[in-house]
Amino acid sequence: MVQKICSTQEVQVIEGCTVDVKARTVIVKGPRGTLTRDFKHLSVEITKDAKGLIKVSKWFGTKKQLAAVRSVVSHISNMMTGVTKGFEYKMKMVYAHFPINVACDKAAGSKTKNKIEIRNYLGEKVVRTAIMAEGCEVDRTKEKDEIMVVGNSLENVGRSCSLIQQMCAAKHKDIRKYLDGIYVSSKRVIE
Repeated sequence: MVQKICSTQEVQVIEGCTVDVKARTVIVKGPRGTLTRDFKHLSVEITKDAKGLIKVSKWFGTKKQLAAVRSVVSHISNMMTGVTKGFEYKMKMVYAHFPINVACDKAAGSKTKNKIEIRNYLGEKVVRTAIMAEGCEVDRTKEKDEIMVVGNSLENVGRSCSLIQQMCAAKHKDIRKYLDGIYVSSKRVIE
């Protein structure tokens, strides 16, 4: 098996945010807030340059281990984009007969809207409640049958949307016929 001696990827720090690296823990601060990510499960070397470059290196790695280098760089880049601009996912409510009712609530003592209640899915009386991931905010849009999930962390926004979609899955039915549910319709970076 052929091993590469060293694989290195670099990412430039975006203007308007600061990045601190300490013992494979990356802390990104920007105008929208702070994100922290721990990469201690990976045996990579993360260093910060005086020029504002973040270098991620892996020494004597196999092919799968070298793939982690680019993944770490992508995570850091997404964190910088999140604290400077933010991420927004829009979800559409799809139904054939029974209209899906959605209520976005603020949790007690919280400043952000981080709870959603789904009613009348396939005519059921069950109220489905989803609590959004940390730092995510869910709200209705001006468009009919559409909700929007906004946050700084791309992973938390995506996880919140997948939780909403999985709650509205047609159980014990043919999913080719029962297409009712709430699905992600668009993803974008907030400008």
